[in-house]
Amino acid sequence: MERPVRAAQRPARLVILGQPVAHSLSPVFQRAALRVAGLSMTYDRQDVAPDRLADALAQLAGEGAGGNITIPHKEAATGLISRCTSLARRVGAVNTFWTEHGALVGHNTDVAGATATIQALCPSDVTDARDRSVVLLGAGGSAAATLIALHDLGYRRITIVARNTARAQALSTRVSIPAQIASMDVVNDVVGAAVLVINATPVGLRDDTFPVAVRALPERCAVFDLVYRPGLTPWITACRHAGLRAEDGLRMLVEQGAAAFETWFDMPAPREAMWQALDAAPPTYRA
Repeated sequence: MERPVRAAQRPARLVILGQPVAHSLSPVFQRAALRVAGLSMTYDRQDVAPDRLADALAQLAGEGAGGNITIPHKEAATGLISRCTSLARRVGAVNTFWTEHGALVGHNTDVAGATATIQALCPSDVTDARDRSVVLLGAGGSAAATLIALHDLGYRRITIVARNTARAQALSTRVSIPAQIASMDVVNDVVGAAVLVINATPVGLRDDTFPVAVRALPERCAVFDLVYRPGLTPWITACRHAGLRAEDGLRMLVEQGAAAFETWFDMPAPREAMWQALDAAPPTYRA
C-alpha cells in the first residue's frame, strides 16, 4: 500500500477556487471539520476567471495558503502549480493544493472520493470486480480520477462512453488503463450488461436531462452520478424509484474533502461532523 500523501507544512488559510464557486458546499463541511479539530483557520470561496488563475495561485503561494480547486480549473492547474504529486500528474487534474517553502504542491483526492462511493455501491473483492462490467460516461478530469479508482479496485472490464471517442481513447492510453471505447450515440445499448454505470459528465448539473435512459439499465445495476444537486439529481431519483442502488456525487464530495483535510493536517477527518454540516448522512445498503 502506498504511503498517504501529507503536506510538509500546514496551510495558513484555506480557499476553494472555481468559477462559479458560490454554490460550493466545501466551505460548509470544511469549516465544520476545522471547528471540531480545534483549528483556527478560515476556508473561503474565491471566484476566479480562467485568465486570472495563474495570478490567484501565485498570490496564494505567497500567503502560504492551501485549499481546493474545482470546475473549470482542475486540469489547467496542473500546468500552473510548481509541483504535482504522482497521482495528480496521472489524473491530469489538481483538486487539492498546499504551500511548501513558498511553492504550491498539487494533489488529487477525487480518486479517494470515487473509490469510497464505488466501494459503498458495489462491495466486492478483487476477484469479483475483475469480471464485472462497468460503463464510465465522460473523458475529462473527473472521468480520469474515476477510471483510476475503478482500476485500483480491480475492475478490468471497463467501457468509456464519450461524445469525443478520440479523447476517450487518449484518456485510456494516458493513464495506461485498457478500456473499450464507445460513442454516446450507443450508450443505451452499451449499458445492457453493466453492474455499475457512472456518469462523469456535466449532464444533469443544470437541467433534468438523463445521461442514460433508466429503462436501459439492467436489473440490479448500481448507478453513480458525480453530479450533485439539492434533493438529488432527477436521474438518481428515477433510478432509485426503479429499485436500483444509486448515489449522486455527495459522498464523493465529502470523501475527497476528508482526504484533503487529512493531507493538510495529518489527522483523521471528522467525517460525522462534515456530513452533519450538510444536514445529510451517507446512504447505507443491505448486503
